Amino acid sequence: MNDFFSSSFTLGILGGGQLGKMLLTETRKYDIQTKVLDPSPEAPCRIGSNHFEVGDLKDEARVLEFAKGVDVLTIEIEHVSTEALRKLKAQGVQVHPDPEALAIIQDKGAQKSFYKDHNIATSPFELFKNRDEVMAALASDRWNLPCVWKSRTGGYDGFGVSVLRTEEDLQNIGEGISLLEEMVPFAMELAVVVARNPKGEVASYPIVEMEFHPTANQVEYVLAPARIDAFGGKTGEQIAAEAKELAERTATKLGICGLLAVELFLTPEGELLVNEVAPRPHNSGHWTIEGAYTSQFEQHLRGIMDLPLGSTQLKAPSVMVNLVGAEGHSGPVRYDKMEETLAMPGVYPHIYGKKETRPFRKMGHVTVVSDKLDEARQLAEEVKGNLSVISH
Repeated sequence: MNDFFSSSFTLGILGGGQLGKMLLTETRKYDIQTKVLDPSPEAPCRIGSNHFEVGDLKDEARVLEFAKGVDVLTIEIEHVSTEALRKLKAQGVQVHPDPEALAIIQDKGAQKSFYKDHNIATSPFELFKNRDEVMAALASDRWNLPCVWKSRTGGYDGFGVSVLRTEEDLQNIGEGISLLEEMVPFAMELAVVVARNPKGEVASYPIVEMEFHPTANQVEYVLAPARIDAFGGKTGEQIAAEAKELAERTATKLGICGLLAVELFLTPEGELLVNEVAPRPHNSGHWTIEGAYTSQFEQHLRGIMDLPLGSTQLKAPSVMVNLVGAEGHSGPVRYDKMEETLAMPGVYPHIYGKKETRPFRKMGHVTVVSDKLDEARQLAEEVKGNLSVISH
């Protein structure tokens, strides 16, 4: 175990964005050597890693070259070469998440099919090869509006997803492989971040509640713990227990080591449906930095390095609010009214280190910790109204 710390052991990270930057805070704490690959020379991880390289994460040869000398390899973004990861695993490099699980998760169609094949509840769906097939299905009796269209590959932060409510919305359907899924009349959107290590130890954080931006399909607020009332004859405690079991079963079936963030729909009848998953630290777990005894980033390290998992217990009710680029602003970033924000009690801003802003780009987040969840939620709304991400 001690060979990880203050040694030549090297952790490789594919992706140098904000998730990697926050992960590096934990590697610095433990004096773990790191090596990061990202396409951008201005990536946030450039200043926190021991070795930073620029390269295409989808280029098999480049990833193989980067991974020379790496003992454990992980990701902070899913869009990487799984072929390279398969070869590295065959060479004896520890790769987390497992390349086969990542290949499933990279393809939303394969992900939905996996749920169906393993009796993991999810909304009804259909896969399509191209736009013409989607349009033909919508013109038939098989599919009716409203429903949800998703690109099977390449989507992130709400991009590649379109809610189809009107004929005009059909213009948002792309040309490539995709899927349609039924619109779930959910009562709440929930998430559970699960951690696993190779020994089979499993630990889950408290179930959180997510509030989304109405047009950007991005999370605006994450509330920990979720305010789950009784639905469908089930108590809030029963629903939380079912959500935990469903998330842990999904992580186990996929064979994930490290983190798996599981996004769930809760219906008015009390049914839980898996929406999507992410095999890495996730936006729904950022609150853990201040709000839990072990942050999700430290927990991911513990999981992929087969260390004992840390406590997932909540320290205090917490609300995270995303800081995204303001509409109408593109260019060098400026954070307006940061001093006023820092003067608020229990408010912790995190700036990701991206020099250029654009509308809805994730530029940072703020966690609000309070004795009462409703008070934290109210203060988070004040933060969002006060702190603006604009351009010079």
